[in-house]
Amino acid sequence: MSEEPESADNPEMPDQANDSEAPDQPVNSDTPEQPVEAESTEQSAESELSDRETEPEESEVRPVSEPTYLSGREPHPMERRIIFRNVDREDWDPSLDRYVEDGGYEQLKAAIGMEPGDITGAVKAAGLRGRGGAGFPTGVKWGFIPPHNEKPVYLICNADESEPGTFKDRYIIHQDPHQLLEGMIISCLAVDAHLAYIYIREEFPEGAKTLEKAIEEAKEKGFLGKDILGSGFDLEIYVHRGAGAYICGEETGLIESLEGKRPYPRIKPPYFPAAMGLYLCPTIVNNVETLCHVKHILAMGAEEWSKIGTPNNTGTRILCVSGDVRQPGYYEVEVGKVTMGQLINDMCGGLRDGRELKAVIPGGSSAKVLRADETFTIGRGDEAREISIWDIPMDFDSLAACGSMAGSGGVIVIDDSRPISWVLNNINAFYAHESCGQCTPCREGSLWMKKITDRVVAGNASPSDIDTLEGVARNIDGRTICAFGEACAWPTESFVEKFRDELIGDTDPEMEDDLLNPEALTAAAHLQ
Repeated sequence: MSEEPESADNPEMPDQANDSEAPDQPVNSDTPEQPVEAESTEQSAESELSDRETEPEESEVRPVSEPTYLSGREPHPMERRIIFRNVDREDWDPSLDRYVEDGGYEQLKAAIGMEPGDITGAVKAAGLRGRGGAGFPTGVKWGFIPPHNEKPVYLICNADESEPGTFKDRYIIHQDPHQLLEGMIISCLAVDAHLAYIYIREEFPEGAKTLEKAIEEAKEKGFLGKDILGSGFDLEIYVHRGAGAYICGEETGLIESLEGKRPYPRIKPPYFPAAMGLYLCPTIVNNVETLCHVKHILAMGAEEWSKIGTPNNTGTRILCVSGDVRQPGYYEVEVGKVTMGQLINDMCGGLRDGRELKAVIPGGSSAKVLRADETFTIGRGDEAREISIWDIPMDFDSLAACGSMAGSGGVIVIDDSRPISWVLNNINAFYAHESCGQCTPCREGSLWMKKITDRVVAGNASPSDIDTLEGVARNIDGRTICAFGEACAWPTESFVEKFRDELIGDTDPEMEDDLLNPEALTAAAHLQ
């Protein structure tokens, strides 16, 4: 799920990111039976992770070493590594001593001398948008804390990376934990939070241990705990391990879980976290990557940082590419400075031999699919222009204009060897399993969609099942408490809209009468 803005009409799910394969390994084959699995990443990536850190900071007193990277893991020339500067570094480890040696915690020292409003103002001026999925302006979210608030304020780092197709936050946690802690501490200074939590996936046990060790190191050196660096500011950070539930990426579901309850998302309004969050106190929930950017904004200055990327899409973004490309993996790029074609063909080495692009899911499995042969209109008025899928800039606004979303940055590439019915069934199986069950449309509908696509894949569906499938999806969309409804409905809506003929081609007209029974007829009639 993705970071959700403080408005009830946002269609995206908070902070999710996941992939069923280790990101540095090819996840494809020549047979459709082995596509990229749309399931929560378990511990497969855990064993591959090494250790690393941040970006050069002009204001630092200490000289910052130029990084060298492990053989075969060097950044692509089109990357601009800021958050991932220390990921896969040859000379790096996740210890506090190494982090400080490379200039770490210098921005915290600078932030302690700043007014909280000045920190928030810098984040607003930089134009930082949430990297968890929704792309909501971070500084604006911080500003939603009620004025004259007398309750405790909490900050939560959403590290429940569970959106299929996304695998970025775990590398920060494993290889550069102090970058995350420094970003969190500065953010707590900005919102006057004295207690913060890192809500991490149960499937990241090594990541939790790494963070706990980093927290202890930071406390020993005075960067955390009582009277941080003699400033009089107290802050405690705790690691809370989740239970492997996708719904805990939705910020209010996460908060319910953190309180020890079943993770049923809350209704918004009135339960906007910035006003009524953890223990009904003001709470800021931000993604791992988002919080890391805060320290770099202070290091570079808001004006300089905002020059990275494109207008309204500033900074860098970590894209996680999986599926039918030669070099799947993670790539940190300036937002909007790289097109879909450059990402797939130049950075990822293109498609496999003899294959053609069929579709791309650009923002994690909940994003609407884009057909390879579509044309899209971006821009407005005199600036409007038609582009192909290869020319789509990888930024929030362009992907939204093309009918999808940047989401959590998980780019899933599908070539012409993949049956669309299998791809959709894979996604539907994931969401049917992950529904929390609070809302009837989602609880029942996600399972219905999975059962229908089960039949399509098995060759036991009738052509009318495709219409029923679409009807079920549209009766989930917009009818649930949280955005999980849209997350599970949008894939079906977009795949049926764009690949209807192929899906119908996988059905059997002779099954039409065999599949109908009184219960099915009644249900179908209610969907009309």
